[in-house]
Amino acid sequence: MTEKRTEFGSLDNFQKGGIDIVDDDPRNYVFSNIYETAARSEPYERVCAAKNFEYVIEVARAEGQSGWYACRHDEFVVCMDGEVDVHLVKLDAPEGLVDSSLDGAQRLEELPDNQRKMGRVRLKRGHMALLPVGAAYRFEASSPAVVIFQTIQGAETVEKWAEICLA
Repeated sequence: MTEKRTEFGSLDNFQKGGIDIVDDDPRNYVFSNIYETAARSEPYERVCAAKNFEYVIEVARAEGQSGWYACRHDEFVVCMDGEVDVHLVKLDAPEGLVDSSLDGAQRLEELPDNQRKMGRVRLKRGHMALLPVGAAYRFEASSPAVVIFQTIQGAETVEKWAEICLA
């Protein structure tokens, strides 16, 4: 039996991957590299890397400080490379800030004063955090990092399929 070795990539060190199609049509598959996608993206641009109906996995390069975001549903974030802090605040009146008719992350114009701090989560490679409904969050990374989000497609989701996929 041939031994397989998994190598975990990073923003600075990744190999462009590929797929081997066995007895099928290659048009049924796409492949993208989250590290390459993050390297080519603007900081905190949420690029769709996988999609299943309305659910998406978004890739972002975390660098510096992001704006504030909120969502009408829970989201998850996983740090794939580097280190990033997630700052969370409890929104006193989320209905005034978050459009309840929209899915996905919503960028907040500004965070109202006197919001209750929920704390900070420091994510390193492989760590995951919940981005709960009713809270606002922002990211801070002192050096470039890569995060992926599990969410529902929304206004912040950017689709670049022609740029990021091998077919």
